[in-house]
Amino acid sequence: MRNLFRASDYWGPVGAASTVIYTLFIGLPILALLIKAAGQESFIGSLTGEPVLQALRLSLITSSISILIVIGVGTPFARILARGNSLPLRVVDHLVELPIVLPPVVSGVAMLLAFGRQGILGPALSGLGISLPFTAAAVIFAQVFVAAPFYIRAAKLGFQSVAREYEDISQTLGVSPWATFRRLTLPLAGPSLLTGIALAWARAISEFGATIMFAGNLTGKTQTMPLAIMSALETSLDTAVALSVLLLVLALLVLIALGLITRRRGTASL
Repeated sequence: MRNLFRASDYWGPVGAASTVIYTLFIGLPILALLIKAAGQESFIGSLTGEPVLQALRLSLITSSISILIVIGVGTPFARILARGNSLPLRVVDHLVELPIVLPPVVSGVAMLLAFGRQGILGPALSGLGISLPFTAAAVIFAQVFVAAPFYIRAAKLGFQSVAREYEDISQTLGVSPWATFRRLTLPLAGPSLLTGIALAWARAISEFGATIMFAGNLTGKTQTMPLAIMSALETSLDTAVALSVLLLVLALLVLIALGLITRRRGTASL
C-alpha cells in the first residue's frame, strides 16, 4: 500500500497544478496590460509627451548615478563582509539587508528625519547651503538606500565563492593585493557582481515609496517613472498603461541579462 502513494505520484499533479495557477496569476495581469496597450491608438503618442520624457530621462540618469555609487561603495564593503568574521561585521552584515524588508515608505520617512531640514543632519546641511529633500539628489539617496543591499548581497556571495587560497598563492608569487583583486578575484566573482548590478538597477529604477516621501513628486524635477504612472492614473489611463509597458520592457531586459549571465557562468564552469 505504501507504494501506491509515492512522493513522485503525489507531487507530480500538485506541482503541475501549482505551476499552472502561479503562471496564470503572474501572466494574466501582464497579458491584460499588453492587450490594453495593443488596443491603444495613441500608444506612441503617450510615450512622447514631455512629462513622460522628463520622467524617463530623470529615472535613467538618477538610477545610473545611483548604481555607480552602489558599485563604488558596495564593492569594497562586500569584500570586507565576505572575508571578515568579527562580531561587529556580522552585526553590520545583518543590518545591510534591513532596507530589503523595510517598507519603502518607512525608508523615506527615516531619510526625511535624518537628512531633512528638521532632521538630525538638517541644521548642519543647511549651514553648508545644502537642501536634500524634494531634489534630484533626494531621488538618488532613496534609490541607493533601497537598491544597495541587492548588489552588496550578490557581491558578497561572489567574493565568498573565490577561495582565499587562490589569493594567497597569487600574493606569494609576488603579485600585489590590488593586482590580485583586479586580475583574479574580480573575474571569478564577476558573474555575481553583474547579477547584483542588474538587480540593484532594476530596484532603483522601480523605486516608489521612499522616493515620494523623501523627494516628492515634482514633474520634471523629482518625478520618476513609477511616480509618473501614479500621476497619469489620475488623468489618463492610456499614459499610465504606456509607461507601465515601458517599465515592463526594462524589467524583461534585466531578466534577459541575468539569464545570459547565468548561462555564461554555467558554461564556464563545465
